[in-house]
Amino acid sequence: MADERAFYVLAYDLSDDRRRAKIARLMESLGERVQGSVFEAWLTPGELNRLVAKAKKVMNEREDSLRIYPLCAACRPKIRVEGQGKPLPPPDVVIV
Repeated sequence: MADERAFYVLAYDLSDDRRRAKIARLMESLGERVQGSVFEAWLTPGELNRLVAKAKKVMNEREDSLRIYPLCAACRPKIRVEGQGKPLPPPDVVIV
C-alpha cells in the first residue's frame, strides 16, 4: 500500500545553530525527539520525501548531514533502550 507508514530513525548533524534549529522544528513536526538530534517517526513515503526536500533547502550539503534509517517490522521489536524512554508506538489515528 503506497500510503502505508514505516518507522524511521532520523539523525542530523548541522554545524550552524540557525540551520540546526530549523531542522529541529521540521523533525518535531513529524516525529518525536529521542535524543538531542535523533528522532523517531512513522512516515508515509510522501511524508518522507517532503521532509527530505525541506531539509535539503535548509542544509549546507558540504557541512551538514541527515541520516535516515528505516526499521522494518521484524527489526522494530528488537529495539533496545537502556534507561529512560520507549520507542515511538505506531500511530493509532493520524490527523491530517
